[in-house]
Amino acid sequence: MTANQIKIRVYVVDDHPIVLEGIKHFLQSSEDHIELVGGCGNGQEALLALATANIDVLLLDINLPDMSGIDVCKQVKQQFPAISIIAISNYNERSMITKMVNNGATGYILKNASADEIRAAIETVYKKSLYFSPDVQQALFEAALDDPADRPRLTRREEEVLRSIAEGKTTNKIAEQLFVSIHTIETHRRNLMQKFNVSNSAALVKMASEYKLI
Repeated sequence: MTANQIKIRVYVVDDHPIVLEGIKHFLQSSEDHIELVGGCGNGQEALLALATANIDVLLLDINLPDMSGIDVCKQVKQQFPAISIIAISNYNERSMITKMVNNGATGYILKNASADEIRAAIETVYKKSLYFSPDVQQALFEAALDDPADRPRLTRREEEVLRSIAEGKTTNKIAEQLFVSIHTIETHRRNLMQKFNVSNSAALVKMASEYKLI
């Protein structure tokens, strides 16, 4: 790093230890103009850490165990507006992307992003520009053609679980009916709530009905 080059201070939030450690390892071994300040696996810990740390860029997983990454994004921008946020996700769909952007994110990359792409995203949002990975840009383009209503895209299994929830079936009953574990159904339920940006089953069913998915 040259004498007048500014370091970009980065914090990482991801609840998958392998992903978190992988990104942290890359950042620690990256060019010296990118500095890893820290990382954690849940939203509350992240908000506490950002209150005392001087951060430029936040890499934020959307699917966190304690609260929605969308809500974390919104709170970070309200409390720390100078921080640039890059969403990290397995979800490559317009509804999720637009929700993050509407809540303050200026970048969106997928979890299979290369080290070069992560670096490019960090450098771009630090300069207050938008960064969307090529796969995300393609998904936005295709969704604009195929789904003008901005309806969340669901997997076949998520559609089955959604219909069962709408029918008032319990998690245990759905698991028994679909021959999967209760944990699997709970994961599908949580993912559905993430995609629709709701916090309970009643709101989930209401939103799904408005989108004519049930």
